[in-house]
Amino acid sequence: MTITLGNPPIKAMILAAGRGERMRPLTDTTPKPLLLVQGKPLMQWPLEALARAGFTDVVVNTDWLGEQIERYFLSLFGPEANKDVLNQLFNSEHSTISYSHEGRDFGGALETAGGIARALPLLCPLQNEEARDQAFWVLAGDVFAPDFVFSQAAVSRFMASGKLAHLWLVPNPAHNPQGDFGLALGPGETVGLALNLPKDDPQPRYTYSTIGLYRPALFAPPYSDIAPGNPLGHKAPLAPLLRAAMDNRAVSAEIYTGAWTDVGTPERLAQLNLSSE
Repeated sequence: MTITLGNPPIKAMILAAGRGERMRPLTDTTPKPLLLVQGKPLMQWPLEALARAGFTDVVVNTDWLGEQIERYFLSLFGPEANKDVLNQLFNSEHSTISYSHEGRDFGGALETAGGIARALPLLCPLQNEEARDQAFWVLAGDVFAPDFVFSQAAVSRFMASGKLAHLWLVPNPAHNPQGDFGLALGPGETVGLALNLPKDDPQPRYTYSTIGLYRPALFAPPYSDIAPGNPLGHKAPLAPLLRAAMDNRAVSAEIYTGAWTDVGTPERLAQLNLSSE
């Protein structure tokens, strides 16, 4: 189902198909993106941040209890929505939310790369030579980063770079002390190459924040052999595609030092809500 109220510069995908096993029993009856953080559903925080920056065309993938996610946001954006509330939340009436229902279509989540591949026709509808100039945001619906700014300047810089992906990395949290990827920065630079470091490499690693900009070419050969639109519902993780592209110097990155929490356990959720009191 698509609720259409406007058009954005580029589209964004919010990943919301996870089961939230570590959050049980909270997620037995509520999908993790709808758990309340400081008074509002977790997924609403990045949705509002995107809309404030003008990125109001969003694709959401779902699996576990996905109908609850669609029903909640239909109440905000549907024909019966309170436009005064909508304007208060987003400073705009213009927003589109489309859904890629992986659980309904395939009986389960397709993992990150599989889910993005499935949603590509919604994210990048052009299928001709202009397709190479398309890009889209990707972020997780269960990460709390209230200070992150989705900017058109970042999009323009990414488009001019020719890279296949641009990642925002964060200092390693306690639950991921070894980090994910390295970063090569020259003197005075804030943006550099993301590095697929060998396990024994002593260079520092950082944790992928789950926020990034992508081109559809990352989800096509030689990086992925999933058919366009993933019609067969193949499951595929994202990290191998990123690492292969990093080896070809095709991924850039920068460090984000604002507030950031992977809301992966009830304890982290409780701490976030306690800090707001």
